[in-house]
Amino acid sequence: MNDSENENNNDNSNENGNESASSARVPLHERRRPWWHWHRVARSRQRLAVIMAVVGALLGALLGGAGVAWQAEAGPFADDRACWGALGRDDVAALFDGKRDIETSEVPITSDRIGSEGPSGECRLTSPRGRRITVQAHQLDTRFGGAGGQWADEFLSARLTPLGDGLLGMASDTRAWLAVPDGCIGRPSGIDTSGPTVIDMETGWTVYDDDVNTEDRDALARAVVKLVNHYMADKGCTSKIADPVPQMSGPPRFPDEKKDAMCGIKGLRLPAAFVHDGRGDTVVTRGGGPVRTCDRDVLFNHPELRLMTIEDPRLAILYERMSLDGAKDEVSADEQDGYGFVRDDMGLFQAKCQTGQVTFLVRAENGRHPSDIRTILPRYVAAEADRIGCGPLHITVHPHG
Repeated sequence: MNDSENENNNDNSNENGNESASSARVPLHERRRPWWHWHRVARSRQRLAVIMAVVGALLGALLGGAGVAWQAEAGPFADDRACWGALGRDDVAALFDGKRDIETSEVPITSDRIGSEGPSGECRLTSPRGRRITVQAHQLDTRFGGAGGQWADEFLSARLTPLGDGLLGMASDTRAWLAVPDGCIGRPSGIDTSGPTVIDMETGWTVYDDDVNTEDRDALARAVVKLVNHYMADKGCTSKIADPVPQMSGPPRFPDEKKDAMCGIKGLRLPAAFVHDGRGDTVVTRGGGPVRTCDRDVLFNHPELRLMTIEDPRLAILYERMSLDGAKDEVSADEQDGYGFVRDDMGLFQAKCQTGQVTFLVRAENGRHPSDIRTILPRYVAAEADRIGCGPLHITVHPHG
């Protein structure tokens, strides 16, 4: 064997030996794993550092997408805007008594492929002190928007004040909502029975007391208008809704009722079953607008008795399907001026007025006094129809069957 062959054999022996030594240092279960398995890759400090950097970047991106801290000083989030870009730092601070350490998370506003369900999205603003404001964009569902619907219970309550100036919206110090005007986007074209698209805001349970915080109410009213304006601008609309606060009326009324003027309506007698008996106040919407509600004896967010008139046809459409419920005692008017029903806990009449559909509603929390519902509804419809210029309107209850 020559010198060259000896040299090659020595090299092969060294390589085999090194490979054997390396294999001896690696446990059998490690040798069976592919080279890209994280256990094998992490054996190198340099590779481990790269892994940790990549994982950190991914986690940072995920956390950044879930929430953004609104800092008081300039920083990486100083230019960010909340709720789909509609609210700036000052707008958010106004909703939280000037506090700026507010976190926001949101679900983008999207629509189903055929547009039948309308747009939907959600934004949440959360304070470290436990307060939270939830913002929703959605189309009101005419299938479930009736008297039993949670949205109507909360956002059509007597404690909210109409935004005024012809706007379909209301606000209190815990709730605010505004419908997107039909002129730009509104409801899907060619579908007259769909509910309006609204953006609403809520801060928790509705509070019923005499002390209404008008500063909080005004902040919510301004914020919901900015949300709708931004939504319209994003859709290419050129119109813009002005600040509603200057034309808004004061807080709701808490009238002292008389036996012949329930909810402050002359000629509407108060049934003995609904005498207050120390259970709560009567709250009546103040100011002209799309809805006038009287809530009596509110307990845990639900009034013992609600009397409500919806003058705006865009909102009255929510009760169109319910008013045609033929399984109850039917209600009719002279010359086919409307239709409705009466049942043990509710009376509903959908009138055909000069301005379009108007909803008259009487609803009790329970069905213990059905005869009183049948007595109140005709008198309430007659009095309210005269007030809004839809009268004279006299309805008749027809027993079912």
